[in-house]
Amino acid sequence: MPDLRYGRRLLPRFLLDPGVIYLNHGSFGATPRVVLKEQERWRARMERQPTRFMVDTLPGALRRAADKLAWFVGTSGERLAFLDNATSAVNTVLRAYPWKCGDELILLDHAYPAVANTANYIAQRTGMVVRVVHLPFPVSTGAELIRPVTAAVNRRTRMAIIDHVCSRSSLVMPVKELCSALRKRGVRVLVDGAHAPGMLPLKLDALGADWYTGNGHKWLFTPKGCAFLWAAPNSQRGLVPLTVSNHHGAGFPLEFDWTGTRDPCAWLSVGAALSFYRSLGGAALRARNRRLALAAARMLAREWKVDLPAPAALLGSMVSLPLPGGPKATPAAALLVNSMLWRRHRIEVPVFCLDNRLYVRISAQAYNEPADYERLADAVLELA
Repeated sequence: MPDLRYGRRLLPRFLLDPGVIYLNHGSFGATPRVVLKEQERWRARMERQPTRFMVDTLPGALRRAADKLAWFVGTSGERLAFLDNATSAVNTVLRAYPWKCGDELILLDHAYPAVANTANYIAQRTGMVVRVVHLPFPVSTGAELIRPVTAAVNRRTRMAIIDHVCSRSSLVMPVKELCSALRKRGVRVLVDGAHAPGMLPLKLDALGADWYTGNGHKWLFTPKGCAFLWAAPNSQRGLVPLTVSNHHGAGFPLEFDWTGTRDPCAWLSVGAALSFYRSLGGAALRARNRRLALAAARMLAREWKVDLPAPAALLGSMVSLPLPGGPKATPAAALLVNSMLWRRHRIEVPVFCLDNRLYVRISAQAYNEPADYERLADAVLELA
């Protein structure tokens, strides 16, 4: 039975256009009105007396916000710094690491393009080598995702970047097992958890990673520009923000709290975002979104006569499904399908190429309901 707390009845609590079938929460999220109002309240407070706010109010308010977020993700505030996005966090870690010519970095072929670009840029600057690991997709078990990563480790391997939730394939990686296996081999681990906060339960201190980054705007309802970087105590040394400023030398995370004049109100609104998240059920919302995503994926697979690319254990609140038939899998074809779904049906859903097939990635959030995916099923069949 559908849970009547959720569905399109919640759309008025967001600014989303009610005339659009929005199945792409995973890309940029959607900030609730109440959180935007809290962000504006902080901004008005800042502008009433900017000097006193920046000097007296902000330092303590920022650390209190960090403490709230830290509790939610299973850590403490002194291990967590705010950044604008997960890409900035990945840049921070890779630029701070003391790479030597010939060192190797393991990167998944499902990695987010910005992460791959960053790794390749650092490689060009330092002589470090990026070793790209191919993940099987479709996949049947988590072990199939662990084996190719550990097999890529050699005496030159210094670090691995592991996605918690892969952006294009939607796979939920077995990160705890991977962290354990890699650390036993002497490899440092940076987890790109851009999609994880709000979608998956997190206990960062128990994960076994060296660094972890996550976005708040995707599944945790924060405003855009709210992300964090977590660092284990033995991995904080040498970690400095991309912009060195007044707090240089204060250590992690205090150096990150001030990198020049900027608008901190997205970070200060974390408490309101967490309250909204809990008001929709917290863990119950996570479970409901996952159930909806899996049920929708099974329905779409049945209607399109395609197979699910992974078992339920490796999926969260997003699922990537192959499109039926259609054109050759090229970026231009993906763009065309995405554009036609939008222009003809007002359906917002990403379409992309992966392993020579076109995939559509559905997301499930509190405002979605089964009828949204039924619209998508019909629209795709019409295009096919």
